[in-house]
Amino acid sequence: MIQLSIPTITDEMKEKVLEILDSRRFIKGPNVEAFEKEFSRYCGAGYGVSANSGTSAIFMALKALGVGAKDEVIVPSHTFIASATPILMVGAKPVFVDTGNDYLMDVNDVERKTTSRTKAVICVHLYGQMCDMDRLMQLKEKSGFALIEDCCQAHGAEYNGRRAGSFGEAGCFSFFPSKNMTVAGDGGMAVTSDEKLYKIMKMLHDHGRDYSTKEGKYKSTILGYNFRMSEISAAIGMCQLKLLDEWSQRRREIAAQYNEMLTDDLVKPVVAKNRKHVYHLYVVRTERRNELQKFLHENGIETGIHYPIPIHKQPVFEDCKLPNTENLCNEILSLPIYPLLGDEQVKQICNRINEFFE
Repeated sequence: MIQLSIPTITDEMKEKVLEILDSRRFIKGPNVEAFEKEFSRYCGAGYGVSANSGTSAIFMALKALGVGAKDEVIVPSHTFIASATPILMVGAKPVFVDTGNDYLMDVNDVERKTTSRTKAVICVHLYGQMCDMDRLMQLKEKSGFALIEDCCQAHGAEYNGRRAGSFGEAGCFSFFPSKNMTVAGDGGMAVTSDEKLYKIMKMLHDHGRDYSTKEGKYKSTILGYNFRMSEISAAIGMCQLKLLDEWSQRRREIAAQYNEMLTDDLVKPVVAKNRKHVYHLYVVRTERRNELQKFLHENGIETGIHYPIPIHKQPVFEDCKLPNTENLCNEILSLPIYPLLGDEQVKQICNRINEFFE
């Protein structure tokens, strides 16, 4: 079976885990501090606050920005549900926008749905490609909303040479095992260049404590949470970060092979102008999606659907009409793509797909 995704684990990562076990220092140590510093620097941001998931990172950003009751937050519906659930967690109202054929949020729909109650917009750099940041930043300047980048699938992606996470008030990342880099479990990071926002998120992730004050260890200045990342997770993250650009290049090479060898009976992904795609997922479209997925499974090739149910159709949210999103969700199919995937495996996948359409 050719799997949809396999995380890369190196000998260095295994050695780091053993070092930390021997040290008995499992939290609040040098690895977490170093990972926050190096990852935020990689993104082009001033500060990083580690978290136990990408969901927590988005929650921290919303909370630190003061988003709450009576506020509206615009978010695409075509994404994983965790892009929107933190909006409910802070008591605000999610306003869903439709998706373009590039699978990213329709900025025209964002403009139409921006009101005086719009406190923030969460743009999701889905599948590894960044949104139209020029237009979003223009809207932000015009309307005054805060911009949160959901970069959970876009580690190292670029727009006009700037990396994901460096545009908005905060950029939020996930290190879940299927992501472009992982911490061998759940994990996340919020990056920002706003020092005030950084300090609030730093308190939010550790029980509201402000360690810059004398009484910080025992005094909770604000209501906080326990979103801390472990030393083991951070050490693995540091190892993976060093390999991220190499892995992203391999993903682009695999995507180029798919683009060249796959039949034109499929709608293949397109890289928009001024963007550097990191292909967290390689997603194709066909009206025969379900038949194709069954055929590939029978031939030992695992695929996925990201995502079969748009968020606005999930029971915990209010329903609305987003026609393009709903159409896409019936046709999309994710093919295997990860650095360990070999050229012969890519060729095998393409041959099987082409055979299906003959």
